[in-house]
Amino acid sequence: MEGHMTKATSADEYKLHSSFDEIRNVLLDGRYTDRRHKPLAYWALPNDRRLPLAFLGRTIDDLLSTPFDELSSTAGIGQKKIGSLVRLLHRATQDQPPAVPFGISDRFGEQDSAGPEIDDTQPNNFDPSIVSESLWTQWRDTVRQREVGHEKLGRLAPTLQALPTVIWHSPLQYYLDFSVSEIRQLKTHGEKRVRVVLEVFHVVHELLSNTSARSHLDVRLVPKFIPPIEDWISDVMQRTEGLPTGELQRELILPMLRQIEIDAGPTVHKLANSRLGIDGESQSVRAQSRRMGVTRARVYQLLDDCSKVMNVRWPEGEQRLIRLAQHLKEQQGNASDLETLDAASELLFPKKYAHLMEEGENGAPE
Repeated sequence: MEGHMTKATSADEYKLHSSFDEIRNVLLDGRYTDRRHKPLAYWALPNDRRLPLAFLGRTIDDLLSTPFDELSSTAGIGQKKIGSLVRLLHRATQDQPPAVPFGISDRFGEQDSAGPEIDDTQPNNFDPSIVSESLWTQWRDTVRQREVGHEKLGRLAPTLQALPTVIWHSPLQYYLDFSVSEIRQLKTHGEKRVRVVLEVFHVVHELLSNTSARSHLDVRLVPKFIPPIEDWISDVMQRTEGLPTGELQRELILPMLRQIEIDAGPTVHKLANSRLGIDGESQSVRAQSRRMGVTRARVYQLLDDCSKVMNVRWPEGEQRLIRLAQHLKEQQGNASDLETLDAASELLFPKKYAHLMEEGENGAPE
């Protein structure tokens, strides 16, 4: 019995060795020079099983120059994973790249008929090191064809914490004439910044390429927290009575604060919460600075991040909140709601909000 298994194993190894040599000879042909510098991971797909993880980061050239016996004796690599290696090498001979490379997960489930929004809350496995020039070309073409180059990186990024402030307002079109290689060589574009740029283009491509060009519906590229808030405000504007207790906080204040936490982190989120008195009495900046053991200037600096976030995420929000506040005043809404709304508006849209309120009360155009 043991002899039979050894013989079978030897036969399988021989087949794998022969297959490897055959595909190796094909890939060494001059036609495939342009793809031999890419990592093996470029040809792996998210649903592939038994991926040879030890090899995914190595280039095709590197693998082809390594003797088969050395590859098969690599720790954690058995016959099934060698088989996967051969399969991936075979994919490398094909002219079309896989649609989504290994490491880039599909973060979008089924969407409603009005079109998908960007989900800013979910982590992902995006790996910028395996984005090829071929995939990048596809993503750029989508941005051009759907004419969304004016959209800002900060508007579309999964979280602003991963995006340097200096490029929050950079439009996608800034990168349309660069290759991936050229982007990596741009001044001040380290790996962290390149990752976010590539990821935003990937997200936009996934959203827009999954929407039929013939559809009578359009996709609106907005952070996911915005549509429910805007729908709620529109509904409130049609009412002729004040708000039920707790509705303002539940439908407007808390969703905006959750976005602040996503984009500015837990410290700023906690400060904003206590400033608005969400979990108790509203705290002054003086009290917050004492509690944190920092200067008041530092607290103001942290709170200023709230307005910076909203300025790029939801610039339309200032006008929306102005109209909402004016409507609630006309309806003689709850004084506590009006106070909370004024405080939240001043925190998220400072100075601008106060100026617009003054204009509105004077009857000037908003």
